[in-house]
Amino acid sequence: MRADRLVSLVLLLRRRGRLSATTLARELEVSTRTVLRDIEALSAAGVPVYAERGRNGGFALLPGFRTELTGLNHDEALALLIAGSRRGAQAFGLGSALASAMLKVVDALPESHRDTAAGAAQRLLIDPESDLLSRRVATEEEVPEAVVAEVRRAVLAGHKLRIRYAAVGRSPNWRTVDPIGLVTVREQGYLLAMRSGEDRTYRLSRVLAAEELDEPAQRPEGVDLDRAWQERSTRFRTGGDQVTVLVRVDPARREYLLGTALAVRAEEADADGRIRLEATFQDARHAEWALWQLGTDAEALAPQWLRASLRDRAAAIAGCYGASC
Repeated sequence: MRADRLVSLVLLLRRRGRLSATTLARELEVSTRTVLRDIEALSAAGVPVYAERGRNGGFALLPGFRTELTGLNHDEALALLIAGSRRGAQAFGLGSALASAMLKVVDALPESHRDTAAGAAQRLLIDPESDLLSRRVATEEEVPEAVVAEVRRAVLAGHKLRIRYAAVGRSPNWRTVDPIGLVTVREQGYLLAMRSGEDRTYRLSRVLAAEELDEPAQRPEGVDLDRAWQERSTRFRTGGDQVTVLVRVDPARREYLLGTALAVRAEEADADGRIRLEATFQDARHAEWALWQLGTDAEALAPQWLRASLRDRAAAIAGCYGASC
């Protein structure tokens, strides 16, 4: 434990310059007497730490001294920092060890990348407790690496981003957004951004192409990504003209329905083996789109307007293929 504390002490001095014994004790969660003993141990080991007297005095390292963590490139360090943002370390009592490890990772980066990587935890969020779609089951969706890399670069650099986005039920089109952060929920990624001053949330699997721009993004300062996600999740679940549908679905397609509906309730088996359930969608367009994707594997029993809309849509397609259209 003392060896880890000594490394943490050195890294604190490396990152923040001259610090008082009181500040070091608070950061390391030890007494000032322990800090003084650790300073003596570092000096005896050849670490160039020295004391400055006076009102604004404290302990510091000689300029140019740094620790080395070899074989770690920028993306690897960034991956470790992102992993370190998960809540598991606190749950298993590893919070102090994680903090020490993150200091080492940040210190190992080149100066030009250090601030960017150190701020990654404020721009990237993994598995928050809330879930935008309140999904009970979700499947991992493949997103091209080139798209993810371009979006990530814009998020971390604080630049505007052009994306070609395929919204549900609409043709893909280009739009320019001000990225705020990236969130991953149950293996699905989301881009939190602003567009024309309005909050927007984009699903990464629907981003067909992305281009980082040179122009700085216009985004609020000091955004708490976790809080922003929770607020957007709440608005999504409670806002809009939500639609509840009674549907019969083939058991083999049940997982799909669970993955796209906001909520699924009151499941029961029909005599023919199908499952009858209530599914809630964000709005009428979402309900029609989701059930249309299921084809004959699902039947909307209510409301009547949805049955009529799906019937008319199917009739239009059948007419097109039955005659020239």
